[in-house]
Amino acid sequence: MKFGGTSVGRPERMHQVKDLITRDQERKIVVLSALSGTTNALVGIGEALADANKDLAKERIDLLHKHYLTFYKELLTSEAARSKAEKIIKEHFEFLNIILRISFNEAINRDILAQGELLSTKLFYTLLQELGIDAVFLPALDFMSIDENHEPELSKISEKINAILKNYPEESIFVTQGYICKNHRNEVDNLKRGGSDYSASLIGAAIHAEVVEIWTDIDGMHNNDPRIVDKTRPIAQLSFDEAAELAYFGAKILHPASIWPAQQYNIAVKLLNTMEPDAPGTTITGTERGLGVKALAAKDGITAIKIKSSRMLLAYGFLRKVFEVFEKYKTSIDMITTSEVAVSVTIDDITYLQEIVKELEGYGTVEVDKNQAIISVVGNRIAESEGTVANIMNCLTAYPLRMVSYGGSRHNVSILVDSKFKNEALNSLNVGLFEW
Repeated sequence: MKFGGTSVGRPERMHQVKDLITRDQERKIVVLSALSGTTNALVGIGEALADANKDLAKERIDLLHKHYLTFYKELLTSEAARSKAEKIIKEHFEFLNIILRISFNEAINRDILAQGELLSTKLFYTLLQELGIDAVFLPALDFMSIDENHEPELSKISEKINAILKNYPEESIFVTQGYICKNHRNEVDNLKRGGSDYSASLIGAAIHAEVVEIWTDIDGMHNNDPRIVDKTRPIAQLSFDEAAELAYFGAKILHPASIWPAQQYNIAVKLLNTMEPDAPGTTITGTERGLGVKALAAKDGITAIKIKSSRMLLAYGFLRKVFEVFEKYKTSIDMITTSEVAVSVTIDDITYLQEIVKELEGYGTVEVDKNQAIISVVGNRIAESEGTVANIMNCLTAYPLRMVSYGGSRHNVSILVDSKFKNEALNSLNVGLFEW
């Protein structure tokens, strides 16, 4: 059971989480994110230190410290529990203040970012102790690890966590941190932003859980972005492939990487609402059901790169050379379209854009279009569903389409548009695909 930042972000919501994990006697591992706003605050502290602005870093540490001193007093009632929480908070903020006096580096920054999950889980565990609820505190740094390529070491994770669990055969509740891990140098590291979902799925795979539950503040994955489109609805069932496409192409409720571990062992994933725990939410399994469109997702901050070369048609190995440039700079490609004389790709990370363009210019003329958005239409075998693609295109006749990717997946048709058209296009697709 994974609970996100909004699910634990206020004292009363932590109490709701306590109610949810004690509704039944099933054995469960509870994975918590940092309190909402904490990770952003810790990122800000790290950025201030990276800029050598220790006064600003101190100001941000003190502001966050003040928030936690208020939080624990509202969370806990007994003097013993409050005293324990005060010591926990003091320990972690002493650590942050010590960092002000030493040289800053990336390893220290990762230590800073880990404080949020450590604080939330320790405070929640203190609440359980105060209420007399039996539970085991399970430090993620004792079992969660990644290799030199930043990939989770699933077999090692499984071996370590199962060895720990064997020591507690009678216990039914275990509390651990999402997001944080150890790297191949045995340093504190993390699974990147949104990584608590990933942690839960990895743990579920490692222990061969019956189900992985992702608890957030929305009742499942919706068929469109509810922040942009008024008439949306939760999707009752998705396949792993459909959910992975939606997560990758912009559905914010689920971390893109979190489907893979559960999929390997065919473990159902449920997306549930902490505020409406009896709502059915979304269930993700290996079963594909029904034909046609199920949902839309959109991803902003996309850059399109077109490489045009009259030599392409005759030059075998041309695409390999192009892709090697992106591999060299560890920059992932989202969409690809090709013609006889040009290839267009999209990226969402422009860290090395100048270097990439410079190298690509050795192969032809390069054009770059920034401020693009990918709109992804997802459903089971939509490529085979009669009339679906024509219907999608009919919904978008008012907007210039920069790229269309169709056929690479049975579950996805992706369209690239200028970001200024994204909201209108999502609404138009919603009417054409779901409201008839």
